[in-house]
Amino acid sequence: MKSTIRMTSVTLLLFCALALGLSALAQQSVQTGLRPPAAYDVSREGSLVGTVVKFEAASATPPIGAHLLLQTASGQMDVHVGNAKLLQASHLSLNAGDSVRIVGENLSLGDTTFFAARIVQKGTQAVAVRNSKGFALLPTSAMTHDQLEALRGAR
Repeated sequence: MKSTIRMTSVTLLLFCALALGLSALAQQSVQTGLRPPAAYDVSREGSLVGTVVKFEAASATPPIGAHLLLQTASGQMDVHVGNAKLLQASHLSLNAGDSVRIVGENLSLGDTTFFAARIVQKGTQAVAVRNSKGFALLPTSAMTHDQLEALRGAR
């Protein structure tokens, strides 16, 4: 009876030691992997003024979403402009050759850096693409309340 209790205790201790060792190993591998993006801070915002070189509505370059390559006085800059459908819903098109002003902040994701736009301005039209915490905004419905009710049908 005592040997069975002792064997169970030893097995339990070995299992706990193994679990703690694996936990420490997993934590170490997470720390050496990709770093999370830096937090957006409105107090660090700046603005870019330049000419659109290229606009991609769904870029393969992280972070996911719309990107534009902006030619500024100090060189070309990758700018993440959020959700392309938000720009479309706001009737803002970005084409090569357009002059724009971007308010946002430089952020890093892993080994890359990008300019995270919060406000995109073309001419007199300005569209907020991020909130003040840096989260990309989503498009809202352009339909009026009456149009939405008509789509729902009779109840």
